[in-house]
Amino acid sequence: MPDCDEADALLTEALGSRGFGVAPDFLPEAAWRPLAREARGLHARGRFRHAGVGRGASFRVAPEIRNDAVLWIDPSSPTRLQRRWLERVERLRLALNRSLYLGVFGYEAHLARFAPGARYQTHLDRFSDASHRVVSLVLYLNDDWTAEEGGALRLHLGEADAPPWEDVEPRGGTLVAFLSGERPHAVLPARRERLSLVGWLTTRAAGDQRMRAPR
Repeated sequence: MPDCDEADALLTEALGSRGFGVAPDFLPEAAWRPLAREARGLHARGRFRHAGVGRGASFRVAPEIRNDAVLWIDPSSPTRLQRRWLERVERLRLALNRSLYLGVFGYEAHLARFAPGARYQTHLDRFSDASHRVVSLVLYLNDDWTAEEGGALRLHLGEADAPPWEDVEPRGGTLVAFLSGERPHAVLPARRERLSLVGWLTTRAAGDQRMRAPR
């Protein structure tokens, strides 16, 4: 398993050269499995809500486009496990800024749960009327995933919904990073529950939502 500096260097080089990178075992099993258990517990207690598309007045629930459920992480009162994740993301943020001069200062994130058969059609993570999302980060929280179970993240390398593309299986501990406004992607249906922690490194334009070293 790569150490933190190795994983951050791998992602930095890949983002700079290809616009996306994949780091298997970005989090060790001892870190991501407790996050998965916590996410399942929060879902069982009814804390997740149907995800939607758009923002502000244009926000709407659109199951024909996406039919996952999400729980946003409150950066002012994260759980102990979420706080540790914020610390790890802060280290990655600093590494990316040092090498790629991205100017990212904020982070917003949610837990996402896709029930069996759920999917998310091809889209970009940057809104048409807002450019504050710069880098998308997807951490997977799934045990013993196999290719036959589906649920891959499909990253389009050219035009949306056309080859070539790269499929990333949602194996626990894997982190996928990609440029939010440049990489169309989709979540393919899976045969079983699919959990992830999805977030975005943002500029100050995101309401000056700067990352703070968690206390």
